[in-house]
Amino acid sequence: MIYRFRVILDNDTEDDIFRDIEIRETDSLEDLHNAITQSFGFDGLEMASFYVSNEDWDQGEEISMFDVSEGHNDVRTMGETVLNTIVDQSQTKLIYIYDFLSMWTFLVELAEIVEVIEGTDYPNLMFVHGQIPDSAPEKTFEAENFGDDDDFNEFDDDIDVDDYSDLDFDENWN
Repeated sequence: MIYRFRVILDNDTEDDIFRDIEIRETDSLEDLHNAITQSFGFDGLEMASFYVSNEDWDQGEEISMFDVSEGHNDVRTMGETVLNTIVDQSQTKLIYIYDFLSMWTFLVELAEIVEVIEGTDYPNLMFVHGQIPDSAPEKTFEAENFGDDDDFNEFDDDIDVDDYSDLDFDENWN
């Protein structure tokens, strides 16, 4: 069987940027990783991971390129994880992050499962829409907005850190 994935760049722009990729269900996540990087024009040399996701695109279990746990944890890697063991009709969504410094983030969704077409080489790039920008889209994380709240400022406590007279310790204790 052939899995048809839509791989969408997760960006905050109005322009949709995606690729439709066909790949054998018995191929590995590493094969899908290679198809994604090639279809978006990356060199494929940066670290990347897939994350199992749910209907709300919440990030679940990580499946990385390499086991960097030094044997402390059981880690699934892309090369040893076959697509049909992680994705099926009931589990259709993955998050793919490429280059952890730039954080290129893609939403990967299984669109359909079809029969093999004889004479077709897989993986197969079926459709391209939109051009990838020169740099990864900026991500806004809730923690970045934490300090914007005027009602809370962790340093707004009227304590002068250079004035030791009101503090309850001996300045020259040692």
